[in-house]
Amino acid sequence: MSRDDRGVSTLIIILSVALVLAGLIAGYVLLRHPASFGPASTRPAPSAEQKAYFGSLEFTELHMSAAENFLGITVTYLDARVTNKGAKTVRHLDVELNFVDVLNQVVLREAAHPLTRSAPPLQPGETRPFRVTFEHMPVDWNQTPPTITPVYLEF
Repeated sequence: MSRDDRGVSTLIIILSVALVLAGLIAGYVLLRHPASFGPASTRPAPSAEQKAYFGSLEFTELHMSAAENFLGITVTYLDARVTNKGAKTVRHLDVELNFVDVLNQVVLREAAHPLTRSAPPLQPGETRPFRVTFEHMPVDWNQTPPTITPVYLEF
């Protein structure tokens, strides 16, 4: 093992730099996408006002597609649009996506975040596209878009 002038192993320096870089990347991801980590139960239950506003959100133009990534793995996409038909600005939105089989039984339930705190808020009357990516879809999925149910929002 080679040593530099101060007697510190090159391997130790490489491992230290790698550890610091990994910590920086993890910190960036956690700050950029905090809703992606931890159970959904850590968020507060929606208030009666928030629940009532769920009906003011409309999801349209749901379209499923698939493509192969650079590793040759098929990735499935849901492209859709959300419209704020209410009178309040929505700053954050969490939804539940339910995929079903031919017997209409849920075969996949996923959480998605069409509006995050880092994106501009959705103003009243505004429509915004969003995309959700899935790496693994159940074999018995009926190939139709999921039902989208709002589960949490912030004004």
